[in-house]
Amino acid sequence: MRILVAGGAGFIGSHFVKRLLEAGDEAVVLDKLTYSGNRANLPQDVEFVHGDIAVPDDVARAAHGCEAIVNFAAETHVDRSVLSAEEFGHTNFRGTQVLLEHVRQAEIRLVQVSTDEVYGDLEAGGSSRETDPLNPSSPYAAAKAAGELLVPAYVRTYGVHASITRGSNTYGPNQYPEKFIPLFVTNMLDGEPLPLYGDGRQVRDWLHADDHCAGIELILREGGPGEIYNVGGDNEQTNIDVAEKLFALTGADRSLLRRVDDRPGHDRRYSLDTSKLRALGWAPRVPFEEGLRATVDWYRDNRDWWEPIKSGEYRAYYEQQYGARLSTSSPA
Repeated sequence: MRILVAGGAGFIGSHFVKRLLEAGDEAVVLDKLTYSGNRANLPQDVEFVHGDIAVPDDVARAAHGCEAIVNFAAETHVDRSVLSAEEFGHTNFRGTQVLLEHVRQAEIRLVQVSTDEVYGDLEAGGSSRETDPLNPSSPYAAAKAAGELLVPAYVRTYGVHASITRGSNTYGPNQYPEKFIPLFVTNMLDGEPLPLYGDGRQVRDWLHADDHCAGIELILREGGPGEIYNVGGDNEQTNIDVAEKLFALTGADRSLLRRVDDRPGHDRRYSLDTSKLRALGWAPRVPFEEGLRATVDWYRDNRDWWEPIKSGEYRAYYEQQYGARLSTSSPA
């Protein structure tokens, strides 16, 4: 099968591209190469189109001859959405609509990759099911939810073959260091302060990138039109507990940990019921401790990948996001 992977130069998308190639499929990557897109994440010989999913001509050019599109392209970082929300609507809503228009006209398949954050906060307990109402808390999650809502509308109105995945917090190699685990790992390796939001008791369900991509691949091949599938690790951890595991793996000094003011609207807990996808034969395979150890080893061994990132655009963002907070922070 020839598949267009939108956002394929990003973290999860690049893992998915490699998985497709290993399975013998053809992969074409469409990526705008914004700050978190990186050609170094991809095999050198992969077919690549530099473009924007919100531009119909870019999509048509990249998707020529493809039988399916898997859409990873998105603005994804909650903190950035709090600082500047406008571009999140452009990519996450308008871009999804352009892809749906293309698959409608070309009569091909679409998998829209979304997030557990569309469900909102589950502090009271329980796990989110695919039939639960959406209750996003951040501009990022709201933009993802808005894009998602177009999918069942196009399925019902135009009969397109499109499915939605909602994944939990994903970790692994090649993740841009603004996200929690690579931020902490790279700061630990460099002896820099570690900004921990609030009390650090926010709960996230952690899923290795390989397991996430395996779930998305199964949905691509066997998922039904209009169906939604949760892809979760069944591995809930508080942020402070993850930080403690990273201290043990890196040997970093625990005095680096700093409690900083919590971000606005920060959800306390996410949790996914994955029984629907498990019924298709999927289950997460990578134990968290094993995957976390391998991830730390990757960042330790691949400074040439992340050091240039942290000295560029990232540094200005980091100072804007954490500078004032760290200046008034206290040890955790």
